[in-house]
Amino acid sequence: MADLAARNGHTFHIPVMGTGFTIDTPLRVAKYGISSVISLVDDVLIEQVRKLHCKSAGEPYEEIAKRDEDARARRITTYLDLVDQLVRRQVQALQASPFEAGSDITRYYEMLPEAPLKAAYRRMLATDDPTEKTKLEDDLRRLAVPGSIDVNIMTKLDRDIYRHGKKLPPEFADAMAALRGYANSSLTSSICFSAGMNHRVYAYATQFADFSPDQSGVIKKEFILKVSDWRSAKVQGKFLAKRGLWVSEYRIESGLNCGGHAFPTNGLLMGPIMEEFKHHRDELQASLHTIYNQARAATGRSTSDTPLGVRITAQGGIGTAAENDLLLQYYRLDGTGWATPFLLVPEVTNVDDVHLRKLLDATDRDVHLSDHSPLGIPFWALRDSGSDQSRQKRIREGKPGSPCPKGYLVSNTEFTDLPICHASRAYQKRKLEHLAEEGYSAKQLPVVRESILSKSCVCHEVGGTALLKKGIDPTAQPIVCCGPNIVNFSKLATLQEMVSHIYGRLSLLTNPDRPHVFIRELAIYIDELRKEFEKYSLDLSTRAPKYFREFKENLLSGIEYYRSRAEQLIQEKRKRFLDDLRSLRETLERMTFAKAMPDQLQDLEMQATPHLSSRPQGVSCEA
Repeated sequence: MADLAARNGHTFHIPVMGTGFTIDTPLRVAKYGISSVISLVDDVLIEQVRKLHCKSAGEPYEEIAKRDEDARARRITTYLDLVDQLVRRQVQALQASPFEAGSDITRYYEMLPEAPLKAAYRRMLATDDPTEKTKLEDDLRRLAVPGSIDVNIMTKLDRDIYRHGKKLPPEFADAMAALRGYANSSLTSSICFSAGMNHRVYAYATQFADFSPDQSGVIKKEFILKVSDWRSAKVQGKFLAKRGLWVSEYRIESGLNCGGHAFPTNGLLMGPIMEEFKHHRDELQASLHTIYNQARAATGRSTSDTPLGVRITAQGGIGTAAENDLLLQYYRLDGTGWATPFLLVPEVTNVDDVHLRKLLDATDRDVHLSDHSPLGIPFWALRDSGSDQSRQKRIREGKPGSPCPKGYLVSNTEFTDLPICHASRAYQKRKLEHLAEEGYSAKQLPVVRESILSKSCVCHEVGGTALLKKGIDPTAQPIVCCGPNIVNFSKLATLQEMVSHIYGRLSLLTNPDRPHVFIRELAIYIDELRKEFEKYSLDLSTRAPKYFREFKENLLSGIEYYRSRAEQLIQEKRKRFLDDLRSLRETLERMTFAKAMPDQLQDLEMQATPHLSSRPQGVSCEA
């Protein structure tokens, strides 16, 4: 029975959400066997939350100040050690609790999916033999293991650090220090790399023993790669394997049907992407194992006779138990990620009351794929958030831009020697002053100006709801990076209720007309293609005509994939699914990509925006 819990525990995880929404989620869910992910971007927020939890738990707290030696890495290590310690205590208390209504161990087993471990729990409940019952209870106590306390590094956020105008060595850069902070922690878990490959971070990982197997072949700290397609998985997996590092999980995320930063593919859709993983995962595992062993043997490190394990999971827009089962059964995934719906579970995520109400009331018009990110990457956001109101107020007062209190997203040196952020007051003031010199046309100028002014202080404000909810900073102005799925849920839920929704024991959906997850993603991609072509038509995009042709061809190929497999993929509302596919195909086929004149763009938008029948506000992109 040793690995019964691991094989038959929860089949979903809670992905990272911003910097603050899941910063202490493991303290709420790990004891119930549910894995979740902490962002390592904002070490200032991490230190503030550590202080709060030390006080709450009666633990001593000694501040790690910003100017202290290796402060960022030490803040991260110390916080993760605290979370690990507190979760271990919680699990011990849970294992010691009685099997009675409302107890933690009862909640643990009641929330599990139907699998052998849940069946063992039911056998214990059904037995009348006191001796046998005690034995079964003892076995179940040992098998009540915690979920993983995972962490996330967004590899693009690797700001170099300067002291007195002089750049510090690379290991003090943001992502490098965050990796070191995690590597030095007591956790046995995984680190998820997102936002693409960072060569120096991946190479730096070879310096830490916890990322390699110990004498018994166990890797204490495993790698997860968040990927958007098969090619990305192969390229990044190979890069790490060549350095003797093994990727234990490939976490497929929809390019657009997700929360926060979106990394769109060139029209490649989730269904075909997962199909490719389904058919080639063994090939990926075997080829990378060969490279991995060669690299380790060349440097005198231990090798493995058999390939190490590989998990394939997916996330992005899943909203029903039927969709969850489809991914697990047809695509043979090892797990799924559920994020946005958990924003409406106050005992799990950090959302203040004001923004919780906005999320509960959100419609398609209230969420959008915005231009808020200073990284120039599409960013899902809730309209009329505290951040949005504050940004608009500064613009009205003639003081656009943020004071940039943390600077994790600095990257621009157009006007300064040291990098500054596109959302900062320092950048926006200079950029607006120079616009007249840059030769934009009357049609281009308002679009460019709006793009500059739309940038928000994402690195600080995405943690604002945690600051408000925890009483750390009552003046915080949060940005809320919910995903498109939020409009389909409009009531608060408990952890137990949301888990039951995921496993099909009840439904929390409040939008009976919600389109299938595959349909939603396809519609968002069509809308994104239209918006990209609008920029191209205004000569504000470096895209080549070939890009638009390939994008459209990939979408048409994806539509045909779904149509040809509808009987295998869709059990409920199959006719609706096929009707929606047909409607979206017709929309896509009407789109042409000969460069339009600026005054034709309004007609182009009307022709290209996807609309599905019986949808109150269409299926234009939500967040």
